[in-house]
Amino acid sequence: MERIKKVIILDENDASVEIKPLVEDVLTAEQQKALSPDAVIASLKAGNERYVTNDLTARDHTEQIRKSTNGQYPKAVILSCLDSRVPVEDVFDKGIGDLFVARVAGNFVNEDILGSMEFGCKVAGSKVIMVLGHEHCGAVKAAIDNVKLGNITAMLTKIRPVVESSDYSGDKTSSNPEYVHLVCVNNVLNTMEQIRKNSPILKEMEDSGAIKIIGGVYDMDTGKVDFL
Repeated sequence: MERIKKVIILDENDASVEIKPLVEDVLTAEQQKALSPDAVIASLKAGNERYVTNDLTARDHTEQIRKSTNGQYPKAVILSCLDSRVPVEDVFDKGIGDLFVARVAGNFVNEDILGSMEFGCKVAGSKVIMVLGHEHCGAVKAAIDNVKLGNITAMLTKIRPVVESSDYSGDKTSSNPEYVHLVCVNNVLNTMEQIRKNSPILKEMEDSGAIKIIGGVYDMDTGKVDFL
């Protein structure tokens, strides 16, 4: 029996509008293979534009779960910060089976994340790796302040070299938004270089054009991603 689902929203005149959720076909191996890295990047940009303008796709997630049971062929791997205010799939208006998402405070890479990226691209066929930082990042601020607290101390050693190498003549404290932004951007760029440096597999794929490694910074005030 077909189940009928309804999403009711209010338009600008406070009138109810019924929207039928989209049941997307989960990407197949053939469709994924046909994608180019540039096409995937364009899709991420278009999805973020829909997110910013509050035009997210209405999806039937229950049906998508069923359709993705027997395999996955995501378009991209996104490395994001842990921050709960950055809902990665929504930020790019993507559904179940569209993205691999790795999260760690400060969006840096280590052996485990690099291995996950290698799986996502070399084994599972994703075409893009995106390192996604964000404004007002707590991990970046903690690294600037050289916080010492439990395992956070060791974690911040992955970001401290970026803090120490960021050229800035003003107030180098976490209370200076301009400096925090600079370190945030440099941290994304550094992570991209660490991927290339520490994963010969991914560097070879990028050099051959099979994938692209890109970066972006999420604006917490607007939701817009600035693609670096």
